[in-house]
Amino acid sequence: MWQRSDRAARFTYLIRDRDTKFTAAFDAVFTSEDIAVTKIPPRSPNGNPHAERFIRSVREECTNRLLLYDRGHAEKVLHEYARHFNYHRPHQGRSQLAPLDDPNVIPLPSPRIQRRQAVDCLINEYRPAD
Repeated sequence: MWQRSDRAARFTYLIRDRDTKFTAAFDAVFTSEDIAVTKIPPRSPNGNPHAERFIRSVREECTNRLLLYDRGHAEKVLHEYARHFNYHRPHQGRSQLAPLDDPNVIPLPSPRIQRRQAVDCLINEYRPAD
């Protein structure tokens, strides 16, 4: 929670599975920040499909293609991938919009396209050129 202190106030729930590695002390950290801890139902492998889909995307598009050197390198790569996932990657459930795109804005076609390499040059992002 100390790493997310600036964003912790925005969270209201933590949804987790029933693994024994999550102790009462683990839950107490979140409840001390007024975050309700909710466990998924027993024997429900698809209890949190959004998180499972994100983890699958991270593995297929990012971590399975890189050699991560240490925790700092992993955090840097995963932060960059999360930025790409939320600001650029199209999602079928949102009509090919990224999660943080405004659905009311209709982009005008641009005569020039600019390519940006993201996530240690694993992913190419394309945007209208300035």
